[in-house]
Formats: sequence, structure tokens, C-alpha cells
Amino acid sequence: MGLKATLSQPLARYIARRYQRWQHRPETTQRELLAKLTATAAGTAFGRAHDLGGIRTPADLARQVPVRDYEALKPWFDRTQAGEADVLWPGRPLYLAKTSGTTSGTKYIPITKDSIPNHIEGARDALLYYIYRTGRSRFLDGKLIFLSGSPALEMHHGIRTGRLSGIANHHVPAYLRRNQLPSYETNIIEDWETKLERIVDETLGEKMTLISGIPPWVQMYFDRLTARTGRPVKDLFPDFNLFVYGGVNFEPYRAKLFESIGRPVDSIELFPASEGFLAFQDEPGNPGLLLLLNSGIFYEFVPTERFFEPDAPRLTIADVEVDRNYAVVLTSNAGLWGYSIGDTVRFVSLAPHRVVVTGRIKHFLSAFGEHVIGEEVEQALREVMAQTPEVEVTEFTVAPLVSDDPATPSRHEWLVEFARPPHDPAAFAAALDTALRRRNTYYDDLRKGNILVSLQLTALPAGAFHRYMKSLGRLGGQNKVPRLGNDRKVAEGLIAAG
Repeated sequence: MGLKATLSQPLARYIARRYQRWQHRPETTQRELLAKLTATAAGTAFGRAHDLGGIRTPADLARQVPVRDYEALKPWFDRTQAGEADVLWPGRPLYLAKTSGTTSGTKYIPITKDSIPNHIEGARDALLYYIYRTGRSRFLDGKLIFLSGSPALEMHHGIRTGRLSGIANHHVPAYLRRNQLPSYETNIIEDWETKLERIVDETLGEKMTLISGIPPWVQMYFDRLTARTGRPVKDLFPDFNLFVYGGVNFEPYRAKLFESIGRPVDSIELFPASEGFLAFQDEPGNPGLLLLLNSGIFYEFVPTERFFEPDAPRLTIADVEVDRNYAVVLTSNAGLWGYSIGDTVRFVSLAPHRVVVTGRIKHFLSAFGEHVIGEEVEQALREVMAQTPEVEVTEFTVAPLVSDDPATPSRHEWLVEFARPPHDPAAFAAALDTALRRRNTYYDDLRKGNILVSLQLTALPAGAFHRYMKSLGRLGGQNKVPRLGNDRKVAEGLIAAG
């Protein structure tokens, strides 16, 4: 075992003990954090306008600071982006994280000197917790690859601006930087396909031990490795033993990824966002992600079925229940106040607080009143794929198919790119429909009443999702196709790209 692997063991134990201290007092930890946040920002423009100095309880916060998304907070973000100091948080942001919004175009999320440790330490501690739980640290002695956005930053009114993954690249600890791939010169290439070829060039022949990235883009990397060499990943990288991912549900990609590798490897799921690093998988094999309650973020949770109501309840960590869907609202040391990040979660345990990510509050399918969420379609697909092991799915999305002809009822359309299609597509579609009916009572009621008929399965040609994302200029990095849509914009784009 090398020096890095050896030294990581006592550090992992120290970090685990520190985490366990606040896990035993979650409510107190969050209330103390809220008090610190409001006191620190009381003198800012936002603090004066919302009397942050007068906030003593979560109820005060809910009364004085409404829940807002990026569009609603944009006047404040615009002032920060223009270089004005003391707007949402004391001083000016250290960075602006540039990200694509579904309705607002490009978003610029502030990252402050106080909030940057949340992003960096969260990812670091995920690896250390893995070492603490398993005792496996040899991966630190090999080469590590982070498939990310470009680390090249631009100046925006005197503030360094770029993709979150690129910003984080500048904060990789020095002791890991020698192990890190790809090179800076390769990482700043904007065209994903060109960049991917260069990454293959740089990694072939190296002792790769950890690979990290969003699953569909990692799959493209694996496909290029195999296309170049004719060999599975396990033969190319025999020391590869840890896969770190986030951003999308891994399950739809699991079978194909592991087939590309040729053997199982350990994995760690992360819950990163431009707005903050929220959670990580702290226990191998447990799908729940440990919510970070002592990392600069005060959390509120709104029941998803009431999110769009004007008087929707805002629950704290003390009020949440297991097996219920919530929209996540953040107040943080990045200067985010009552900020809806758009993600939905479900708690799977309360001691400690662990969540699974279930979808996006704006990415649901309710064209007919069914309110189907991402977790439901992913679970349905996973169930049917388990029943038909010959099937491999590359990517998929679901859209409404509304009929103008009374003689042709409406339905859902599943647009699926198969790596290996089902032998009997009609039976596969029927099984998907049944699996979704079991998970969503509203959908089942619509099917029973013949308001909707059984779903339509549309198989897309190989590369359709790739071509669609490329047509949008969103190929690679942290970009991903939404699982669900209330309209046919994505569906028609995919059909055209196919």
C-alpha cells in the first residue's frame, strides 16, 4: 500500500467521527446553522430587505423569506453578477457557477469563499467515508479520472465564472493532482467528441483506479475505449475498482456499464448541484445518501403534491417523514435564501437522515392529471429489465401523446434507445405499462377509465440521444436529458435527431 492510501486511513476515521457528532443532533445542528447564516447576512441588501437580523426560528424564515426559484431571485442574482458587493452575502462571490436552466436560459449561481468548502469537502469526505466503511484505499495510489466540464474560467465583471465541475477542478488537493487525468490541456477542450478521443489517448496504458462522472458520459468513454481496442474495460484497467457518479439515477445505466467493464466494481453516489453539495452515499450497498446538515446549508422540504400552492408547508429536518416526496429548498452561505433547487427527494431513514433523489419538481408528466415522477418511470423500467435480462437500455425519456381524434385515445410515449432491444417489443411495452400502474394510482385510474390506453414504445436508432444533445450544444459534461416532460419538445427533438 502506498503512502497516500496508508495516510488516508486515520484521516477517514477522524472525518467519520466528526460526522457522527452532528448526526446525533440534527435538529440543533440545523437551527444553529440558520442562526449563523441570518446573523452573517443581516447587513446585506437582501438581509435588510427581508429583516434577516430578526429571524430567530425556521417559522420566522418561512414568514419573511418566500420560496423562490432562479427566475424569482434573478434581480438579486443580476446585481451580484454585475459585480455589486454585499447583495446576498457579505462581499462578492468567489465564483459564479454557470449552468443551463430549463426555463431561464443560462444561470449564474454564486459560490462564496464560505460556500466553496461545501463543494470540495463534500466530494472529499465521500471518498474518505468509503475508505472508513470498507478499509479500501489503494485507489488513491493509482490514476483518477474526473469526466467534467472545462476548468477554463472566464472573468465576468471581475468574478471568475465557469461550470461547477470546472471550478471544482481548481480545488483538487495537491496530493491528488499528480494522479489526476485528463491533463489540463485536454480538459479545456470544449467539443466533447474531440475531448473524449484525447481522454482515451491519455488514459490507455495508465493504471486507472477511480473513474468519476455522469453515467451516460462515462458509458460513452467506455464505448470509445472498447471501439479503439476491442477489449473490455477490465482488461484495459485491471486496477479500476471504484466508480463515483451523480446527477442521474444510476440504475438504468448499471447493466450496460458493468457489461462494458466486464466485472462489478464498487460505486459511490453523490448529490452535487451548482447550489451546493447536498449528500453522498456513506454506506456501501445502501441506496440512501447521507444529507449533509453541517455544511453551510439550511434545508426546508415542501411536500411535492403541495409545492405549487401559495400556502404550501415548509418543513424542517425535524418534521420530515420517510417514504414521502419533498421538493428541496435551500438557505445557504452561498447567499441563497429560500431557494428551490428543483430537485425532489424521498427520505429512506431519519437516523441518520438519508435521501434518494426522485426527480425534478418541474420534470413530471401530468398532461392528463397523473403526476408521474422520474423515480416511478425509472423503477418501472428497472423492474421490466430485470424480467427481460436480454434487454439493454442506453437512454430514454417519456412524453405525452395527446390525440385529437376521439377514436384514438391518448397515451404516454416512451422513447427508448436500446443497446439490445427486446425480442417482443409489445410484451415489453405492456409490462412497462403494468409496472407504472402499480406505482402511480392516478395513472392506474386513467387507464381503468380508458382516458389513457397502454403506452406506446418508440425505439430510437442508435445515437439519437447523442445527436439530439449535440444539436443543442449540450454534449458531455454535466448535461443530461430529462426523463419526463409535460410537452413534446424533447420527444420531437429526439425523433428529428434519430
